[in-house]
Amino acid sequence: MTSLFLILIGIVILLCIWLNNVSSRIGIPTLLAFIVLGMVFGNNGLIPLHFDDYDFAKEACTVALVFIMFYGGFGTRWESARPIVREATLLASLGVVLTAGLTGLFCHFALRWGWVESFLLGSVVSSTDAASVFSILRSKKLGLRNNTAPLLEMESGSNDPLSYMLTALMLSILKGTATGGGIAWMLFAQIAFGAGCGFGIAKAASWVLERVKIKGEGYDSLFILAVAVLSYAVPSLIGGNGYLSAYIVGIMLGNSEFPGKKALVNFFDGLTGLMQVLIFFLLGLLARPADLHSSILPALAIFVFMLLVSRPLVVSSILSPFRKYSFKQQSLISFVGLRGAASIVFAIMATVDPAPFEQDIFNIVFCIVLVSISLQGSLIPWVAKKFDMLDAGTDVMKTFNDYSEGTQMQFGSIEITSGSKWEGKMVKDLDLPGNMLIALVVRGKERITARGDTVLLSGDRVILVTKTFEDTQTFLMEKTVKPGGKRAGHAIREFYSEGLVLLVLRGDKEIIPHGDTVLEAGDVLVILRNR
Repeated sequence: MTSLFLILIGIVILLCIWLNNVSSRIGIPTLLAFIVLGMVFGNNGLIPLHFDDYDFAKEACTVALVFIMFYGGFGTRWESARPIVREATLLASLGVVLTAGLTGLFCHFALRWGWVESFLLGSVVSSTDAASVFSILRSKKLGLRNNTAPLLEMESGSNDPLSYMLTALMLSILKGTATGGGIAWMLFAQIAFGAGCGFGIAKAASWVLERVKIKGEGYDSLFILAVAVLSYAVPSLIGGNGYLSAYIVGIMLGNSEFPGKKALVNFFDGLTGLMQVLIFFLLGLLARPADLHSSILPALAIFVFMLLVSRPLVVSSILSPFRKYSFKQQSLISFVGLRGAASIVFAIMATVDPAPFEQDIFNIVFCIVLVSISLQGSLIPWVAKKFDMLDAGTDVMKTFNDYSEGTQMQFGSIEITSGSKWEGKMVKDLDLPGNMLIALVVRGKERITARGDTVLLSGDRVILVTKTFEDTQTFLMEKTVKPGGKRAGHAIREFYSEGLVLLVLRGDKEIIPHGDTVLEAGDVLVILRNR
């Protein structure tokens, strides 16, 4: 029986990988494919597994959401987020409350639901989904103008904690256990204990990473994994908001420098992808298509209201006062307010809670998420193009703390200038170190495979290959030259004590600097630092 169960798990994972490739080719969001796969194996599917354990699903999805929240913070570059942190914070806090309130009012007056159930549904779907937003922006490689991608990612990565608080509050009111003092204490404890524990755990983890050398291949990843788990569990045990804590720990560690950090990006990429698969696959397993007929119409009504009314109103009311967000940019930000993983987890939480309510919250949320991911998710590239918000020169991947992870070799390039010592020489006559090889010569539009008798000419770009350098005692960090700062207008040689500047990113230019390179405001410096 165990062998059959493991075979089934292996088949499901392989199908998920295959669906990821297929969905990318045909243009549908990957996460939608995982829901469909879950429905195929679901209670009324082609291969029914008869799964209806909502308690197990709640625990599994909670754990999965913890890692999604943690990596939402870990993958956020503070340098990219700094210009939009106020707007993102307002959207993730006030925006969630306004969305829950407006959606609750719609459910009460348009659908004739009870007050508390209306605001419960509004709370469950009040946050935008980090997993969906990250997945679509990265899979489609959407570079967006005017810091739109960092704003969307920071908002969706940080707004789940407040949505969770509102959901828990509405459930306590439904059960009749809420009092004025109790509500005030719950809100205080959720924020204070969640933020306090997150800050303390992040500081402790940073101290360990800076002073303790973790021996053994991969054990540093296990350490961060344990930190992520504790960041949720510790505050939750004392009444704090575990999701808020996990996000804070993630963003603090993600913007700290420590050995082995590059490998952690790849590790958490894979782990977070697996967690997304788990949540959406479980959603498909729990769904009963035969029971959805009564939930489709109210779900569509709520979805349309959120898409056309509540989300645009919230985004406009928060961003318009800043006077730097155009109507087109606000419209795109509004449209990318996808509902997904967090809404699923909170709907399952409401389903297993003993609070009495009449509406089928889970199936309604299922339909909302399904339509949101399939319709909005598929149309995001088209809408971004229509609003002229695409920026071919911006790489959305730069929003993440991600340096290219090397294998056993690395490539580099140099340009042969007039008068260079290499100009006019054959490759075999160059005094190259034994562990370096010229692989390719780019001459205009021609690409020449380098041989011993290949002659280098002025204007050639020479592609070099050498072995990867691995070291836990040096690392790369980025700093931005601020207007009026001490570096602006000064040569690099004046700041040698702060580390070796390997690269200067100036707009679209990548400059290999020398000591007399004068820095300008806005330059991003890639600096080599030793521990």
